Amino acid sequence: MTRELVYGRRPVREVIRAGRRQILELFATERALASEPWLRDETGLRVHVEREGKLNELAGSRDHQGVVAYCEPYKYADAHELAAGERPLIACLDQVTDPHNLGAVCRSADGAGATGVVVTEHKAARVTPAVCRASAGAVEHVQIGVVVNLARYLTDLKRGDLWVWAAAGDAETPVWSADFTTGAVLVFGAEGRGLRPLVRKSCDDAFAIPLAGSVESLNVSVAAGVSLFEAARQRRA
Repeated sequence: MTRELVYGRRPVREVIRAGRRQILELFATERALASEPWLRDETGLRVHVEREGKLNELAGSRDHQGVVAYCEPYKYADAHELAAGERPLIACLDQVTDPHNLGAVCRSADGAGATGVVVTEHKAARVTPAVCRASAGAVEHVQIGVVVNLARYLTDLKRGDLWVWAAAGDAETPVWSADFTTGAVLVFGAEGRGLRPLVRKSCDDAFAIPLAGSVESLNVSVAAGVSLFEAARQRRA
């Protein structure tokens, strides 16, 4: 059976809480077992107690906090279905390759109540143990879709009650003046390169996050977090 690795106390705990995929094998140190009640109390959970060195070997990392699991493969969502509902809020990432950025975007998407995150199939990070760890387990709750051609996907989405916004530093509209109250797809570019020209051309409009300091741009995960929570604020108003 195909299986995937998840490590870290919070990421493994969120696999159980979300219930979207089954844990096939679970390993923990004595210390983790003593300090995490859910490892002892969760119904039907069988924990193999192992030494720290064994978990380092299984995880390929020391960053496992004493908990390592093998799970069913991550289940991706249909990207078009994510946009089909009423007033969707979607973060699209254009060839974002850093797993920590993807994890952080997923954590913000979950916190802001977004519908989901869409990534590209090629030259982009997908859900890995590092992404699970960086998201603090949020990937288990967020719907993540994958598309082959992001520009075509954005073009296909367009309808009267859904607006596709490019996040671009040279845009004239500040993020707080952009209207995210209807269906909104927010598109963020890759680290260093920004949005590819055809992807930006496929968007309806663009917004910028005004900066008061000396740096020219924000990290993509920070920009996504700011924008998603601004959208959430507008929708609550």
